Amino acid sequence: MRRPLLAALSTAALSAMAATALAAPPATASARTSSLPLGPASLHEQRETRQLAPGVTLTSIVRGEKSAADVWTLHVRLSVPGNASAVIAPKATAEDAARRLEAAGFQPRVEAVDGPRFADVRAGTVGYVVRIGRYAAEADAKKDLPALTAAGFSAGTSYTAQDGTAATGPWRLHVITVDPRRFGGRVVSSVGGTLTTMDKVSDLVRSSGAVAGVNGTYFTSGGKGGSAGLHVLDGELTSEANNGRTAMILPQDGRGVRFAQLGTDLRVRAQDRANRELDGVDRLPGLVDNCGGVGGDLPTERPQHDVTCTDPDELVAFTPVYGASSPAGAGVEAVLDASGRVTELRESRGTAIPAGGRTVQAIGTAADWLRSHARPGTRLAFSERVLDHGRPLRLAPGTSILGAGPQLVRDGRVWVDAYADGLVHTGDDQSFYYNWVLRRNPRTMVGVDRRGRLLMVAADGRAPGYSEGLSIEEAAKVMKSLGAVQAMNFDGGGSTTMATAGGALVNRPSDAAGERSVGDGILLLPGRG
Repeated sequence: MRRPLLAALSTAALSAMAATALAAPPATASARTSSLPLGPASLHEQRETRQLAPGVTLTSIVRGEKSAADVWTLHVRLSVPGNASAVIAPKATAEDAARRLEAAGFQPRVEAVDGPRFADVRAGTVGYVVRIGRYAAEADAKKDLPALTAAGFSAGTSYTAQDGTAATGPWRLHVITVDPRRFGGRVVSSVGGTLTTMDKVSDLVRSSGAVAGVNGTYFTSGGKGGSAGLHVLDGELTSEANNGRTAMILPQDGRGVRFAQLGTDLRVRAQDRANRELDGVDRLPGLVDNCGGVGGDLPTERPQHDVTCTDPDELVAFTPVYGASSPAGAGVEAVLDASGRVTELRESRGTAIPAGGRTVQAIGTAADWLRSHARPGTRLAFSERVLDHGRPLRLAPGTSILGAGPQLVRDGRVWVDAYADGLVHTGDDQSFYYNWVLRRNPRTMVGVDRRGRLLMVAADGRAPGYSEGLSIEEAAKVMKSLGAVQAMNFDGGGSTTMATAGGALVNRPSDAAGERSVGDGILLLPGRG
């Protein structure tokens, strides 16, 4: 595969406490420590810290200010193989578009976009963008869009402070610090109800009586499954890994949190000793969100963030945590009781999931295997292992594992496995890398410091003049500056949400409609339970 824009160096990441939080003293300006590594060192920075519960503090940070040098501009869409509306392209493509724009009477500018060096990606020019005009307000930029459209071009608006290049902000971040030696509660991943039910973080916090919470992993679209990647709830696997992506291993007491590049090895064995790979758990057969699956997925078996790979021949298990019933569709489905005995083999998909049991759906050639080896009255046995560099992890009750990525800090150093974590997409289109990695966005990050304290961070973004957000490189540097020796990125963008007791929002979610419903959250629950 040719990758002219980004070259990888390797392919090798209630009660009493809730009441205490509600009665917390007013916020006070905290003693200044080190400034955030955002913008010039001379920028003004304000921090306010308050206690949410014993061992739990919330620090809100405002840094920098809007600059007159930052403007709105029209960002021209370009055509590259596989995407006729790319936002970045090779130099020749960008220059050709600029010549056509000039011939149509516009004054375009071609700008090179450089990317930083990551652990497995070289620094250098990622591609070129084409822009027109400089406007004080987005509304002014939008007035010129019809003329571009009439001339046969496509464009959108963008704000230069969110480019990921030099800026003065402003930035707004919120940091929850949990000292597990003093916090008398539990730190858990929660989906609220079933995997197919989406919830707002504020509702998860309110309904559970949590001290606080943030959004968690990436989740599948359309309400047809849970996490788009590895997820373990209270020791139970609810979603397989995007093999090799970074995950957080979270004991419920908050002690010994660590981060690793994990995989899963899933198999099913029939009573006649025939065995087969199990492609997934609690997700639609044939669709692998964020890729990184097994068994011939297309276009690749390596992780690809925000890409859905496909596989026409899959075997997927469904557990009661998925919901009352499995998703309907063409294929074959076996229904199993709590002992693994097949009670029914159906020539279609979609049925009630028995309490304590599960169902197994199959499509393509996997359907033939299921018909042959899952006859009613026989038994199926399942092996579900989470692997840390080939070594199985014990899925103990009370343990959560949340796969997301990329890793941001390793052993106290900025460390981003951009290629291995799926941020570099196959093919020639680098629009995702430009928009998601290089440009500033809302981010949710988690980490641990040298004292074993858990850091949960929400950075607001996409709010010009209020908070611009962070690039992935900035997110890594911020976590390091906050003291993290290990850290990773969680779901961000419109999902970035932090709430405190009673469901009070701390940050300003970026979706125009307000707070977004998400697949899961990390909650600080009072009491050991």
